[in-house]
Amino acid sequence: MWLLPGRAALNQDVVRVGIIANPASGKDIRRLVGHATVVDNQGKVAIIRRVLIGLRALGVERALIMPDTYHLGERAIDGLSYADQEAPALELVDMPVTGEPEDSEHAARLMAERGVRVVVVLGGDGTVRMVSKGAGNIPLLPLSTGTNNVLPTFVEGTVAGMAAAAVALHGIDAVRVSIRHKWLELLVNGASVDGALVDMATLAGRFVGARAVWNAGDLRQVMVTRADPASIGISAIAGALHPVDPEEPLGVALQLSPQARRRVLAAIGPGILAEVGVVSASRLALGEAVAVVPERPILLAMDGERAVALHEGEDAAVRLRDDGPWLLDPGLVMREVVARGLLDRSPKDDAR
Repeated sequence: MWLLPGRAALNQDVVRVGIIANPASGKDIRRLVGHATVVDNQGKVAIIRRVLIGLRALGVERALIMPDTYHLGERAIDGLSYADQEAPALELVDMPVTGEPEDSEHAARLMAERGVRVVVVLGGDGTVRMVSKGAGNIPLLPLSTGTNNVLPTFVEGTVAGMAAAAVALHGIDAVRVSIRHKWLELLVNGASVDGALVDMATLAGRFVGARAVWNAGDLRQVMVTRADPASIGISAIAGALHPVDPEEPLGVALQLSPQARRRVLAAIGPGILAEVGVVSASRLALGEAVAVVPERPILLAMDGERAVALHEGEDAAVRLRDDGPWLLDPGLVMREVVARGLLDRSPKDDAR
């Protein structure tokens, strides 16, 4: 266990906020080929510092953070101690560090076991997906530091910390200030094996290899939980045809081919526009399953990253569900904070 030097160790049971920051987010090939801004690890350290300041402002005395290869948590707290700014004691989750995406899932699961009530996530859609697999029903507050940022919120870290503290410590009902996100369940030979929060796609290939998907010509199918033409990533293809809001009990399923006569233009990554051939597009109802194309071998990408290879003898389908993770809306949280007077620092005897 690692604690901020000079702070007394508190009872382990009082840890109510976790932080998971992915040092690899926002650095894949899509950023390089698209001339996109990269959120480097020093930038993530600065965001963590601001989250910690916000947490402490509303009473959080201790927080958990995932260890990582860049030591983001240690660097963040060191900078605050040098500046003599008050921050929560920060404890590293006791876990091995592999540098793989599964670290985020493992950390979230351990945080859940410790009774954490909110997890702040720094990353993109892929990171949020991995965290949600371990966090269960713990509300997540995703902050945008990835490549595809459909799920993460563009909110200042200080405000995010205050919002997380308000839900974790001050009795704000997470259900009232969250959306329960839809998800896509992958079924292989009838068994549930994985899932995606925004989009799942089939694409040509036999090995996962490089995870990032940036060549639209490889895509054969796309299934999405939400579709916004103003977003980027694979889901933007569906957004160019059938926009669907996160709250709607619907998804979209597409069949694609480079030879199709119907074509749409979509921003499939930062600075990456693709003209995509669409064979068919249809609404996807909750509980409805779409068969994966019979071509084998074939790859499945989840939330913009190759994840699963299907081989001969493996029949697969993708089903839309509505019992995914709870994602906090920091704007709704902060309005509730104001309504409860948590920002009012007037003297106790002030008649107002």
